[in-house]
Amino acid sequence: MMANPGAGSNARLRARPRLTVARWPGDIEVAAQIIKALVDNAAQHGLPSHDGTVSLRLTVGPEADDLVIEVDDAFRHFPRFEVFADSPDPDSRRTSLHWVLSQGVRLSWDQRLDDEGVAIGKTVMAIVPSPSTEEKA
Repeated sequence: MMANPGAGSNARLRARPRLTVARWPGDIEVAAQIIKALVDNAAQHGLPSHDGTVSLRLTVGPEADDLVIEVDDAFRHFPRFEVFADSPDPDSRRTSLHWVLSQGVRLSWDQRLDDEGVAIGKTVMAIVPSPSTEEKA
């Protein structure tokens, strides 16, 4: 997906029919908004790959119907992620990623490494619980 101002909206529009066809049992509109927020964040604050893109992968967990969203960009760091993710003050949660966390999503990130172990970027991962997972909690 091209890392431009429309990347998140494009990702949202592409994800909605895919989640519908896949019959993902969760709230597809909320999932699509989460996808938009993560792709927008990568396009705005990350670094595009050499071809000017950020990558998006959607999978459904093997044991539950949790949706796994992964967004890759070429920036190797996520500055202040821990402070952001652990912010105890709900009034400070004004960014799109804080909204993502408010949806009950588990959010994490890790560096992407090449075959020689050199960091070449990062992957931000969000796990969106399905209704069946939420009922068990």
